[in-house]
Amino acid sequence: MSESNNKKFLKGAAVLAVAGVMIKVLGAVFRIPLTNWIGDGMAYYSVAYAIYGTLVVIGTAGIPIAVSKLVSENIAQNKYRNAHKVFHVATTLMLIIGTMSFIICYFGADMIAEAIGSPKSSLAIKGMAPALFFVPLFSSFRGFFNGRQNMNPTAISEIVEQLVRCGIGLTLAYMFSHPKLDEVRAAAGASFGASAGAIGGFAVIVIIFLLNGGSFRQKIEAGIQDIEENIDLAKKIAWIAVPIIIGSEIMPIMGLLDTAIVMNVLQANGWSVDATKHMFSLYEGYCTPIIAFPQIFTQAVAVSLVPAISVYFAQRNKTKVNEMITLGRRTTMIMGFPCAFGLFIIAEPILKFMFYRQPQSCEEAAPIMMIMAISVIFLAHMQTSVSILQAIGKQFIPVRNLAVASVGKVIITYYTVGINSINVKGAAVGTAVAYIITLLMNDYSVKKYTGIKHDFILTYIKPGLAATGMAAVTYGVYNLMMMLLGSHGFRLANAAGVMLGILSAMITYTMLLFALKAITLEELENFPGGNKLSKVVKRMIPKFFTD
Repeated sequence: MSESNNKKFLKGAAVLAVAGVMIKVLGAVFRIPLTNWIGDGMAYYSVAYAIYGTLVVIGTAGIPIAVSKLVSENIAQNKYRNAHKVFHVATTLMLIIGTMSFIICYFGADMIAEAIGSPKSSLAIKGMAPALFFVPLFSSFRGFFNGRQNMNPTAISEIVEQLVRCGIGLTLAYMFSHPKLDEVRAAAGASFGASAGAIGGFAVIVIIFLLNGGSFRQKIEAGIQDIEENIDLAKKIAWIAVPIIIGSEIMPIMGLLDTAIVMNVLQANGWSVDATKHMFSLYEGYCTPIIAFPQIFTQAVAVSLVPAISVYFAQRNKTKVNEMITLGRRTTMIMGFPCAFGLFIIAEPILKFMFYRQPQSCEEAAPIMMIMAISVIFLAHMQTSVSILQAIGKQFIPVRNLAVASVGKVIITYYTVGINSINVKGAAVGTAVAYIITLLMNDYSVKKYTGIKHDFILTYIKPGLAATGMAAVTYGVYNLMMMLLGSHGFRLANAAGVMLGILSAMITYTMLLFALKAITLEELENFPGGNKLSKVVKRMIPKFFTD
């Protein structure tokens, strides 16, 4: 297996994961004071952000992946000039998409706000509109760098984008909420933070691109000079991007279906409107934000996997394609199992740590989160299989499979939510079933088109056993802290138990991975800083590495 390509893949995944964690933390730092300052003005901000989220998918979901895939394939064939032409054509497409999105959002803000039934949201929508111009543009730059398996520019630009967004958004929101609150302008100021962040992120990645211009030109001149027509490249980009965009919209649609089914079925079964809203808030407000955190790591692997596989696929190197698929699956499972088992075993303590003012709601939300925690494994596997199919040019298959699974989710959710003893937990069950259906169908297609055979014990059993041991230690550490510190108050004891439980989980899981030989020192050395890490691990548990 190519050591350099392995290192690029694993380093890329690690860089994106670290950036993702930082962005999540900054997002929390942004939202908490914002909610406290503008109060009900959050409704206007939320309307604007929902519209932004819907439109920005067009420019960020499919085309960057298409650019990443096509650039990596062309570089694998030494067609650097054509790789750059892919980037230029994509940037032109993004310019058109961004301009149209901006015009619709800015000049149509009043009409959109009226149609939604929130006319005062129009100023917040206008504040968010410039972001819809800049985000698609610098997404094409991200796709270009990702295709070169250099995730650093993407990570840096995303962090800068979030930093500027938080800084400008909070500053403007504070100005319009102190000393006297102006909800409309404060929400608009917070919304403009997204636009300022997009401009900042775009500026950074353009500077990085220009600084690397010399090395780019050298490779272009030394490479094969054959280039394709603009229209042909645009068609290739669209062929890859459109199904990915459609697939990206399926998940939000599933979320809307959840809302409609849960609210209507519960009320039809005799639950009051207030009780229904409360139960749905347990699912969407308490559990979903926490369950989204592990996806940072698994999504980072998925994004890095597309160019890594595409390189070998373009060279028609089936052996290397299959080896990279195997590495991607194992990496995802090594990340997915501990996240799932950890969230499952201390679901209630984590909820009470995050939402300490609502202990009763946390107790009610815990069973929902336990179901959603297990679904993390299925989601992680599904994300990997989607990336594999995209990398080998079968991007329509996961869209079809996810659509089929969505029908299954609707049926499962409808019937399980209707059982009073299950109620809103049925939505979590339906989502887990949808992930399982999708991953099974995806895996069938992956095997069909690649002939891949993976080591079931190495990929699933060993990480699962390590995660089981980790979960037992975590549970024990948490309860020990509760016994030792319980007399000082539940909040302190719970916080200490959760934090020390997570720390012990990380140490235990790492040691068990090596003890069970789920990962080798040679594989560890492929990670960023892996050489130093391997020396530390060997000192900690030397007996597992002696002959």
